[in-house]
Amino acid sequence: MRHRNGVKQLGRTHAHRKAMFGNMVTSLFRHERIVTTKEKGKELKRISERLITRAKRNMDIPDKEENRKLHNKRQVMKVIKDRDIIKKLFEDIAPRYKDRKGGYTRIYLLGKRAGDAAEMSIIELVDKRVVEKKAEAKDKEDRKEKKEKEKKEPKKEKKEKEPKEAKAKKNKE
Repeated sequence: MRHRNGVKQLGRTHAHRKAMFGNMVTSLFRHERIVTTKEKGKELKRISERLITRAKRNMDIPDKEENRKLHNKRQVMKVIKDRDIIKKLFEDIAPRYKDRKGGYTRIYLLGKRAGDAAEMSIIELVDKRVVEKKAEAKDKEDRKEKKEKEKKEPKKEKKEKEPKEAKAKKNKE
């Protein structure tokens, strides 16, 4: 019997569950919103909120006690393997929730999935920061510059194309 065992097994072994939730938390912190099943989402919410709380606690530790700060980072690194995401968690996400006591994520229910009728949900960070991707921003700037150049420069007349028949006659001669 599983008395007082809080984790949902979700039909997976311990190692599979641990790896799956590590990947899901990494994706959640990277994109700040993911779509998953309702049950996985509930468990993901528990895990992600614990990690955010640990990162928040790291902000209150004075710089003199580097050992405690390092310990918190290593505890988070047990779950999240991507160093860029850990940096984002400790430097961007945790300060965002400095004044918040909990409830860093929210779940929206979407309905049933078409294939197997599993209940789907969206999980997102509450104070989601909208960041425009660099590539998209660069593309927008390039388009603006191109339009400005077109307005400044007069349009060049295009040469009229010769019909294919005329070209064929020239080639025969």
